[in-house]
Amino acid sequence: MENAHLRLGLLEYVRITEKASTRIRLRVDRYIGEDRQAHLLSVFGNDSDVGAITAAVHERAAFSLTFPDGETKDVTLGEQASCYKGAVTLPGRKHPVRHLLAVSQELHTNGSAGRTILLRYRREEAWATLVSFLGLPADPSWADHILEIVEGKKRIEEIDGIGCQPVLISATTGEVLEWIGDGLRSGRLAFPENDGLIVWPRIVIATMLGQCAAI
Repeated sequence: MENAHLRLGLLEYVRITEKASTRIRLRVDRYIGEDRQAHLLSVFGNDSDVGAITAAVHERAAFSLTFPDGETKDVTLGEQASCYKGAVTLPGRKHPVRHLLAVSQELHTNGSAGRTILLRYRREEAWATLVSFLGLPADPSWADHILEIVEGKKRIEEIDGIGCQPVLISATTGEVLEWIGDGLRSGRLAFPENDGLIVWPRIVIATMLGQCAAI
């Protein structure tokens, strides 16, 4: 984790009332978003600052987000965002660091409306996620064929990220089922030879995040 601070973003929130002006800054270790719409925001700091940001998220407030490369955007998580708070104990610190993970309504229902957001794009991982979120009857061996179609139709879009390389895949359940049907009819796809359970690759999210941060 050498030079990890160079991969962090900065979240700034300013609240101005008739009596006072408050400015809060927190470090961002993970972020996913599209232009102004934030989908995932992971920040850490002290109790009061994390509490203030949590309240601001529920109030649909706008934040200033600075990316590691210096680019700045105003972002918001929008309506019905969900917040999850925790604590991280660090060696040498008397008090734990408070952590907040805020998730947009769309990411909470990921895959709905034909939009699936991934932390990164790997065919095997993307296919397993699409099958799960879209409720598709499918086999792991079909990944290359279907994702070739998705790529060819330019349905994969890189979106903003900190600590990951997120993408948005635009494909509905009906579209993917049509592509599967075409593949089976043409012989490019085949049903499993044996009956029984289909074993899917195990994807460990902690490993994914660690590999993303190392890039």
